[in-house]
Amino acid sequence: MNVALRNPARTVEVAGPIMVGDLLRRLGLDREAHLVIRNGTLVPGDARLEDADAVEVRPVISGG
Repeated sequence: MNVALRNPARTVEVAGPIMVGDLLRRLGLDREAHLVIRNGTLVPGDARLEDADAVEVRPVISGG
C-alpha cells in the first residue's frame, strides 16, 4: 500500500495487511504523536490496514 506521510511530505510503499501499530513501529513513528487515516477516516491503533487502502499518517498538532 502507498502510505502518505507529512512532515516531511513523502510517500512510502508498505506491504499489507498490517496493523496500524505495526505500521507506525516499522516507520519509526510514535503512536501517541501520529494520526493514521484510512480512506479518509481516522482509525485506531488496533485497526488492520489492507493493500488497497489509501493511508495517510499525520503528526498530532496541538496548540492553545
